[in-house]
Amino acid sequence: MLSISLLHQLQHYHNLRKKIVLVTGVFDIFHQEHLHFLQNAKDLGDVLVVGVESDARVRQMKGKGRPIQDQQWRLRTIQELVFVDTVFILPETFSKPEDHDLLIKDIRPTFLAVSSHTAHQEEKQRILRKYGGEVRVVLEQNPVVSTTLLERDLVRDS
Repeated sequence: MLSISLLHQLQHYHNLRKKIVLVTGVFDIFHQEHLHFLQNAKDLGDVLVVGVESDARVRQMKGKGRPIQDQQWRLRTIQELVFVDTVFILPETFSKPEDHDLLIKDIRPTFLAVSSHTAHQEEKQRILRKYGGEVRVVLEQNPVVSTTLLERDLVRDS
């Protein structure tokens, strides 16, 4: 699932006893809530690792016409943030609990940072505990800012 170089990098962080914070998301039309979310996640630990959803998964989750920005653009946008340590594209098959379990087993984060509206938090908490980590809510959902609303505004204004 993860590249050999990423696995080596993660092992290095573990050997240094760094607190690893994992975040996953789409990050389409990057906006201020994405930035706040990632900054708050970084505040939990020493190393921020971000998994960006693949284009195929975004289409599966969000429907036709999404993502607006392709996975390489979204990856580069996150990489440009100076406080982000590592970014990678999540696998296209990443919808089952066993997929999530394998990712957590490979990364072994201290924390999985989520927002208040993240789905399946109890299941994620169960998986994290299995590997010695925990889920932490780092951002309350802001109902007036989202990629879906921004996209709707762009379409309306064009």
